[in-house]
Order: sequence, then C-alpha cells, then structure tokens
Amino acid sequence: MSFSRRHFLRVGMTGAAALPFAKRLLAADLAPPTPRVSPADEALLDELERAAFDFYWNEADPHTGLIRDRANADGGGPRTKASIAATGFGLTALCIGHERRFRPRGEIQARVRQTLHFLANQTPTENGLFYHFMEHSTGKRFRQSEVSPIDTAILLCGALTCREQFSNAEIQRDATTLYHRVDWNWAMNGGQTFAGSWTPEEGFTKFRWDSYCESMMLYLLAMGSPTHPIPAESWHAVRRPKMVYAGHQYISSPAPLFVHQFSHAWFDFRDKHDDYANYFQNSIVACQAHREFCTSLSHHFPSYSEDIWGITASDSSRGYVAWGGPPLLGPIDGSVVPAASAGSLPFLLNESLTVLRTLRSRYGKQTWRKYGFVDAFNPITGWASKDVLGIDVGISMLMAENARSQYVWDTFMRNPEVEVAMTRAGFLPDGFEVPVMA
Repeated sequence: MSFSRRHFLRVGMTGAAALPFAKRLLAADLAPPTPRVSPADEALLDELERAAFDFYWNEADPHTGLIRDRANADGGGPRTKASIAATGFGLTALCIGHERRFRPRGEIQARVRQTLHFLANQTPTENGLFYHFMEHSTGKRFRQSEVSPIDTAILLCGALTCREQFSNAEIQRDATTLYHRVDWNWAMNGGQTFAGSWTPEEGFTKFRWDSYCESMMLYLLAMGSPTHPIPAESWHAVRRPKMVYAGHQYISSPAPLFVHQFSHAWFDFRDKHDDYANYFQNSIVACQAHREFCTSLSHHFPSYSEDIWGITASDSSRGYVAWGGPPLLGPIDGSVVPAASAGSLPFLLNESLTVLRTLRSRYGKQTWRKYGFVDAFNPITGWASKDVLGIDVGISMLMAENARSQYVWDTFMRNPEVEVAMTRAGFLPDGFEVPVMA
C-alpha cells in the first residue's frame, strides 16, 4: 500500500501538545500589504489559471463531472480513478472560469449543474460522506477506497462556492442537499474529534483529525451545519502544537506545507482570530519558515535559493511522498514542487511570484506543459514528473485567484452557514477580545 498524505498526517501529528497564543496583535500589525501584481505577473497568473481550468474541464468525465485524481501533464491517458477532493477544487475552478469567462458561461454553468446533480442523486455515500476515490465514469467506489471526512469537506467547499456563484435553482438545490445530508456526528465515531476515515470492511480507523492541519475547513463546515451540527467543543478539542524554527513561532506539526494552505483556499481568516491564533498570520509565518528552511538546504542541494523554493507532498522520482519541512521530512533530494509556492501566493506574494516567474523562465521546457507546471521536478538530476495532480493544480489556481482578486474568499464566505460556524468557533475581529469573567 502506498504511503499516503493522509497516513503521514495521522501518524506524524500524534502526541503533540497544545499551544494557546498568549499575545494578541492588532489587525494593522498582522495584515499583509495590499497585493500589487505587475502586468507581467498578472499575465503569468492568468496563464497558470487558464491551464489549470483546462485540466478541470478536460479531465472531468462528461457524464458524471467527476475529475481524475491525476492526469498526464499534456492531457489524455487511460486512468479511471477520480478524486472527490479534485472534484471539489474543480467545482471552484469552474466558478473562477465562469467569472473570468475562460469558456462560454452557459457551458460552464451546464457542467456545474450536471456535476452537482450527479453527486446529489447518483453517487454512493455513507451518511452523506463520500468515498475518497471513485470510478471516473460511474461514481462507484474505487477499489478499497475509504469514506473520507476531509475529502468530503473539500468537495463541499466547492459545492458551496457554486451555490453562491450561480443563480440557477438546480445548482443551489443540489449544493444544499449535498451539505445538509452529511451526518457529521456519525463521522466522529463517539469522540470529540473526527475519525480519520471509514471503510465497510474495517469500520472507522483509529486515527483522528485531532491536531492542527488542513482540517479547519472540516470542523467549520460541521459546526455550521443546519442539519447535523457538531458541538463547538470539538473546535477546542483539536490540539495546536507549537513549532519554532529560526526565530519563527507558529502553530504546526511536522507536516508538508499544504496543511497551511488548503483551508485558506475558501475560508477567509484574514484580520480575525479565535482563542488561539490569527490563522492567516500563522500561515504567513509558516511559509516564511518553510522558505528559510529550503534556502538552508542549498549547501546540500544547490537547486534551492531565495528564488527557487517550495516542497510539499507531491510526486518524486521514487513515487508519491509527503516531504517538506521544517523539520526535515521525507527523502528530500533537491526537487521543487511548484504548488508549494503557488499555494503560498496570498501569504508571501512577492516571494512566491519570484519562484513561479523563475521556474517559468528558467525551467519552462522542463516544467511547463498543457496543464501548467508539472507536479514536481528536480533541477539537479533533470527528473520531472509526467503528471499533474488535481489537488495541487487546485490549490495553485485558487490561491492565485485569491491573491489577485480575493474572489474565492469573497464568494464562499457569503454562505450563511460559514458565518454561523465562525461565530460558534469564537472568531473575533483582530483588536477585539472577550472579557474574562471573574
């Protein structure tokens, strides 16, 4: 069985201690500068987004709308495994394409309507939760795939973005159906935190989503549910371990960089905090630490520098690996993962743009294909992945759009359930505190 991103997180986060942030900063201290993107960089991000949109358009089954987990970077291929997470990113990508008119708007709306209808009416679920992987053309469970709370959450983020983007009654109905029918309490399996996954053969796994990672979106969607909400205590039951690196202190476990990106693709955590942190600022610090970590490896791997950095779970010459840091995770060999810097665009705009610009100009023949950057490549050895992965294409596209226009944030956050969830979790604007009662 291959070493999966999810297994890495479940095992790697066990045993961490919680760290409440003792100090509150004003919004003016935390807010990043207003993004300023040059016309040349706008053109690069537009090229990246259009290529990503083409992946989601071409690699979706024309009947089901389900999107392949991965595809050849130049398109095509016989793969039949679809990913519910890639489909969630893809639904959001269709919203971006609709807004930017990457295809005729009527065609995009029809694809969204067809996809949501299939998901709401024909795809097998367990208590409303989806299998992680499905057959591309039928929606049936792919081999021994697990029912996955976190991947269901990614799908729902995409569906709820569509509900706000499109005025079509069928789209809004089916998106609402998908969200309202999920029995989140079942997925907690009697605990305060979510079970990692479930299969018909083995039941619930012993691992839990009980430490800070990309699962913030999972807990918030569940707390905001109008039909099967989980208690707010579950938000506080999640451990928030401290990471310290090169003078940077932030909430994290030893994990790839994407854990600081995925929830932020939809949820706008800017200028607000809960009892523990301003999570947007936390991701800024995590990305800064990661950039410095990569540059510190340059004496071993001259491929890394201030202009080329970024390692997150991805393909490698040895197969799919959950690598990154700090601290050092996995068999790092000088490979670069473009999604790591692209997913950091809202947090480190100029530094991330520098990476993307350098990769495109210096290594374009090696790294750029029909669907944009390949999943990973190694400037030292010349190895380059032949594929793109749906979740990596997705975080790149969504964060590029958020950095340019804040569109995904602005659209997704209009969902009323999101406001309910943020309130239940105790979020306040930066600079505001709840008085402690004597």
